[in-house]
Amino acid sequence: MFIRDTETEIKSTRLADLPTGSRGVIVHVLGQGAFRKRISEMGFVKGQMVKVIKNAPMKDPVEYEIMGYKVSLRRSEADLIEVVSPSMAKELVSHYEGTIDEHRQKLSGVKKGKTITVALVGNPNCGKTTLFNYASGSKERVGNYAGVTIDAKEARFKQDDYTFVISDLPGTYSITEYSPEELFVRNQIAEKRPDVVVNVVDASNLERNLFLTTQLIDMNIKVVIALNMYDELEQKSAKLDYTHLGEMMGIPIVPTVASKGKGLKALFDRIIEVYEERDPIVRHIHINYGEEIEKSIQNIQQELKKDDQKRKKYSTRFLAIKLLEEDQHTLNLLTDSPVFEVVKQIANEETARLEKKFEDQSETLIADAKYGFIAGALKETYRNGPQVRRDQSREIDKVLTHRLWGFPVFIFFIWLTFQATFTLGAYPMSWMDAAIGWLGDSLGSLMSDGALKDLLIDGIIGGVGGVIVFLPNILILFFFISLMEDSGYMARAAFIMDKLMHKMGLHGKSFIPLIMGFGCNVPAVMATRTLDNRNDRLLTMLIIPFMSCSARLPVYVLLISAFFVSYQGAILFLIYCIGIVLAVLMGLFFKKTLFAKKDVPFVMELPPYRMPTLRNTTIHMWHKGSQYLTKMGTVILLASILIWAMGYYPRDVKFSKDYDTMLAQTEADNTLTPDEKTEKSEQIQLSKEEERQEKSYIGMTGHFIEPAIRPLGFDWKIGMSIITGMAAKEIVVSSMGVLYHASMNADENSQSLKGKLQEQTFTRGPKVGQKVFSPLVAFGLMVFVLIYFPCVAVVAAIKKEANWRWALFTTVYTTAIAWVAAFAIFQIGSLFV
Repeated sequence: MFIRDTETEIKSTRLADLPTGSRGVIVHVLGQGAFRKRISEMGFVKGQMVKVIKNAPMKDPVEYEIMGYKVSLRRSEADLIEVVSPSMAKELVSHYEGTIDEHRQKLSGVKKGKTITVALVGNPNCGKTTLFNYASGSKERVGNYAGVTIDAKEARFKQDDYTFVISDLPGTYSITEYSPEELFVRNQIAEKRPDVVVNVVDASNLERNLFLTTQLIDMNIKVVIALNMYDELEQKSAKLDYTHLGEMMGIPIVPTVASKGKGLKALFDRIIEVYEERDPIVRHIHINYGEEIEKSIQNIQQELKKDDQKRKKYSTRFLAIKLLEEDQHTLNLLTDSPVFEVVKQIANEETARLEKKFEDQSETLIADAKYGFIAGALKETYRNGPQVRRDQSREIDKVLTHRLWGFPVFIFFIWLTFQATFTLGAYPMSWMDAAIGWLGDSLGSLMSDGALKDLLIDGIIGGVGGVIVFLPNILILFFFISLMEDSGYMARAAFIMDKLMHKMGLHGKSFIPLIMGFGCNVPAVMATRTLDNRNDRLLTMLIIPFMSCSARLPVYVLLISAFFVSYQGAILFLIYCIGIVLAVLMGLFFKKTLFAKKDVPFVMELPPYRMPTLRNTTIHMWHKGSQYLTKMGTVILLASILIWAMGYYPRDVKFSKDYDTMLAQTEADNTLTPDEKTEKSEQIQLSKEEERQEKSYIGMTGHFIEPAIRPLGFDWKIGMSIITGMAAKEIVVSSMGVLYHASMNADENSQSLKGKLQEQTFTRGPKVGQKVFSPLVAFGLMVFVLIYFPCVAVVAAIKKEANWRWALFTTVYTTAIAWVAAFAIFQIGSLFV
């Protein structure tokens, strides 16, 4: 074993065996395929110093420090990395071979216009999307963990006489074929050919961030580096000669602080210079990989240059390097080339030659050479500060990822989120409820009776208004989720949860899309792209619908406030916990059946904690709030009108009783007091309206499906609300608002929707006259809404990310589980309650 923080000479050991606080230097990485590829990209290469920081609360994974940043590995992965003590590792660092400089600028010879296309690329957490937002005035989502940007976002803005079309590409550590977002970024650069690529680099973590830069150099494209978070580098009193570093790489470097908008004007001025081919730093530079690797590259390149089409579209050097790395995507790209067979044969021969000579895999040799180049370049240009600042992230992690307090702290944060959603949201919710009620009453008093009045009051205001009052609750929920994301805590949640996720067949990184699902299932499904293995992505997609999204929240708030007044926060917390437990159980089931597979390595960066800015949190809240309001004006509005129309027509209903005569007799009955007359008349009118509604189109449909839902304790109105909720879960509430003819006025003389639900009775069957809703039925309905049929947007997202078969399977199996769960709750609960 290593002695903690000493350099005692010992034989090599495995990284997994090092005790907390000790250090080791990597001498060899074992394993194959995806593991070696990812581990090399993250900086685990020969000669690098690694320090053991701490174990997760369940002893696995383990947090390490390498190249000045934190990363977590499972013990099984760390066991594949061989290390020695620092005193034995002086000769292990890869040699710095410098660059091959062709001494000529990158000139296209194409006539320039005034529109510049720019692609932003960079590692996760480097501030790329923040820069995009500030530069373009856009309001894209910003988060302090990998995988927030999961598609290309585009914006336009002007500076001087130029129009910039700027694309924010997904954060990625490299552009290999390891994960979908890496391949997406590579294709965006290679196929769409932006005029300038802006490589956003975290100035506080240069060595690891510049690995992606070396790959952009290989692609031989025009690049400008935005040296972001430059203030953090200055706070460490470090010195970087970024001008000299840029000259060495043939890439101009501009310091920026995107969160404050500093340096962005200079950055885009520099982009103009590069675009107009006036910047003297932009030159043809090649990283020198050493004599043997360079010989292999040239042999492959020589044959690739015979294909004019590929030579004009791609850098032959880049393709040759990728072939040496045994990159399957590059091989597929060349299948239609006339030189394919020859190139493939040469690449295989050169790969075998290098691996035999150096006794290591070719892709590892190239990664070692890249990091050797980076280390040599930084040795000439970078100086650490004289003082080592206290690691604030480590101090915070002593509590938040503590082996005893980690889980309780996480559970407390989730509970606090739900409790605040109710407590703080109750006030603005009641104000909005009163305002919508006033609007309905005002319109009702101004309009004459008829279909238009009923449509506006009962259909639009009753339907849309019944959902819009929950906007404050939605905003509060997203506020808390945003705080956890922006601060960097979400990555820690994945760290402490990995062992549990691993037991249910999931990758620890799956935890992030699952947590995102509490906000909205659609971006959560899209965020599965950050998972490197297809089976992991599919399994995560299948259980994301159990994560109770904000669209379901209005249903919970309505039913809990009506039937669980004394335990609101606890019941909401329980509903969310049920979703999590179901996700765990189904994950275990699918792992044993559909996705029996080998484990995928858990390699995840733990970004430093950063104070969330009010601007980013507000942008997040507004983004989600605007999505909610947009849904109000589209899907929910159309659904409310449709439901109203189905309930309003046909008008020529044959009633079982002569209600008009009954009303006239009541008015003429002098034995009744005025109050008794009013009460009896209202009861007759209510009976008439209920019968009319039962004989409407929606009533006919509801009664048709009623036998299937009656064992759950539901009536036909609940059934229709559930069906309409397939479009969007908020519509369950708006449907109830229309079906139960709830007045939106919250004053004491009128019944709100809560009051209508509490008083609703069965109108037919063996339970005629009994109340429909009870706490048991309400709880069963909440569980059913939690589980059943994901909304149409989620189904479409699953179809896009997987295929229509998986989308259809998700709708069927979730609805089946929902029926069984609600049945069990009602039937078993009825035995005791």
